[in-house]
Amino acid sequence: MIDQERTSQVSEGLLRKLMYLRRELHAHPETAMEEEWTAQRITRYLEVLEPDALLTKVGGTGILARFDGRADGPDLLFRCELDALPIAEENTFHHRSTIDGRSHKCGHDGHMAIICGLAERLAADRPKQGRVWLLFQPAEENGMGAKAVLADPRVADLHFDRVFALHNLPGVAQGTIRVRNDTFTAAVNSIVMQLKGRTSHAAEPEHGINPAAAMSTIISRTLALAHNVPSDAHMRVITPVYAQLGSKDYGISAGHAEVHLTLRCWTDVELEKLQRTVEELALKVARDEQLELSIHYTQHFHANQNDPDTVDLVRAAVQAAGLHLSEADHPFKWGEDFGLFTQRFPGCMFGIGAGEDTPALHNPDYDFPDAIIPQGIAVFERIIRHD
Repeated sequence: MIDQERTSQVSEGLLRKLMYLRRELHAHPETAMEEEWTAQRITRYLEVLEPDALLTKVGGTGILARFDGRADGPDLLFRCELDALPIAEENTFHHRSTIDGRSHKCGHDGHMAIICGLAERLAADRPKQGRVWLLFQPAEENGMGAKAVLADPRVADLHFDRVFALHNLPGVAQGTIRVRNDTFTAAVNSIVMQLKGRTSHAAEPEHGINPAAAMSTIISRTLALAHNVPSDAHMRVITPVYAQLGSKDYGISAGHAEVHLTLRCWTDVELEKLQRTVEELALKVARDEQLELSIHYTQHFHANQNDPDTVDLVRAAVQAAGLHLSEADHPFKWGEDFGLFTQRFPGCMFGIGAGEDTPALHNPDYDFPDAIIPQGIAVFERIIRHD
């Protein structure tokens, strides 16, 4: 049972303000590296709170605000995401997406509202010690945002003692905080394989080199490598996401094919092994079929490795806030570019339950539940203000 008295200092008025902001953001979604309006809206919100530093256009469209404590202490970073997804929304409520084919289907609108709520609390009562950095990161969905932020010259030389992020979890009881030591989210990479043969007349395929058979073989043999068992340390998920063969010209035997797969493992080391195996398999098939093969990768997410001591700080904050704590049995299979931050700094990503009946992430009818905004703020604030 959640102790609402201990959850946070979020007043009814502030919650209404954050709900309005969240729904405004939901109605105006922007995809990766195009978050201009979103960044401007967040910047206007933060400017009123007068942080001690406010950096804009960080890593493209990102925003970094700093609130200074009254004494020396650790530098803590709390991160959320700006971007939406290229998914058409099916909901009909008032704050539905106003942009065709774009919508907030991962809850980044809610994550932004939580960090804005944390900014409100820090503006009203500065930390006792240290500095708190609030990052609104672009382009999480394509894995490019964290890399761009960390490469920004204004960020590259900064040192954070600990870094934190959360993600809402549909299917988990609303407000439950789910934590895990070590790997929290998977290592993910997307492989693009292009096969080049030679076109011919469709009536005379023997005069060309059609990559159809090779394409089929590569897909079937790579799928056979899958080991989709989350409880196993050697878990492997291989998912075909796109394939294209030839063209819609019925007199032409295809001379080109393209196959895109996502590869997922629990660790970067396991993922590298899987990538080498897939590459070797594809090279052998292409060679046997006398095809040219080119391979490249896109949208790479490093495994998010939680530091156990930092997770303990989250556990203590959850207890202090009177929230329910749950330990995850295994990592989550989706990718998260916060893994780049936890590679560099001790950190923790944790989950917050969005409700057992909430549509899944990336579903066209998903909507972030406003009811968990105070709980997200509470955990972050308790981390900052722990005794």
